[in-house]
Amino acid sequence: MTAHALRRPDLVCPAGSLRALQCAVDAGADAVYLGLKDATNARNFAGLNFDDAQVRDGVAYAHARGAQALMALNTFADARDPSPWFRAADKAVALGADALIVADTAVMGWCRRQHPQLRLHLSVQASATTHAAIEFYRQRYGIQRAVLPRVLTLEQVAQVMARTPVDIEVFGFGSLCVMVEGRCTLSSWATGCSPNNAGVCSPASAVRWSQGADGVQARLNDVLIDTYAPHEPRGYPTLCKGRFLVDGQREYALESPTSLNTLAVLPRLMALGVSAIKIEGRQRSASYVEQVTRVWRAAIDRALADSAAYQVAPDWAETLTHHAEGQQQTLGAYERPWR
Repeated sequence: MTAHALRRPDLVCPAGSLRALQCAVDAGADAVYLGLKDATNARNFAGLNFDDAQVRDGVAYAHARGAQALMALNTFADARDPSPWFRAADKAVALGADALIVADTAVMGWCRRQHPQLRLHLSVQASATTHAAIEFYRQRYGIQRAVLPRVLTLEQVAQVMARTPVDIEVFGFGSLCVMVEGRCTLSSWATGCSPNNAGVCSPASAVRWSQGADGVQARLNDVLIDTYAPHEPRGYPTLCKGRFLVDGQREYALESPTSLNTLAVLPRLMALGVSAIKIEGRQRSASYVEQVTRVWRAAIDRALADSAAYQVAPDWAETLTHHAEGQQQTLGAYERPWR
């Protein structure tokens, strides 16, 4: 593999606040993604996200430094009244967003009619894992980029890319989801909330901690997720990352509490020609955004300079391990050892 064979992907970084946006841009992000303080945004948490003035300031900050600002309108519109989503799309255009990250077809249809010049990116919340699904969104709504869910192998990513002209964005680092993103019925069953519209798999209102005879119990409503020994680290309770009895053994039956980290296969992703590599974490701190962005900026630049000599630097690995969930990392579905 030679350096000239690699395409330079955009480094797309999270911004849950204006400070995080500034840190990402200063650390080398090619684009930042952000959301409004309302239900149109799948990370609609208290203390996060942007009001109109902050969006305007953030867009101006990014543009002045050669970066793009992408607006996430990635929840599914309320069919009883989709107008807040339509107004949010209009607002994003007025505030200068370079593209919208969308999941709902009603929102896409509105943008196609009202803002035909607006660039649309298909959100991971749409869970489009095949070229046929992506082509539907392209032909019907003019999608120009699709964010792939974190369930495909490298070979499957390549197959999708070979069959659609849509630019492909993949996740490079952050929380790992092996479910149908945005539509996880397991989470909905336990919490009574849509993970897309609640913005999280485990809404705080459903989380229960209690002291039991064998340790601290973590529950989602009445569902026991895990039990922790007195000095054992306690992860935030997520149903798919709980420990359950399987054939008499207590184990992480569905998914381990670990973060996706694709630095080891970065040149391979770039050789496939992915358009963008996305860092997860709008709910994380500005410090997380700054440090993770710096690592990925350095890694992409090094792979471009000399892919044959590319190696994961020890300081990169140390930084990402510090920020990984449970301080554990995996390549996830990109490489399945049983294949």
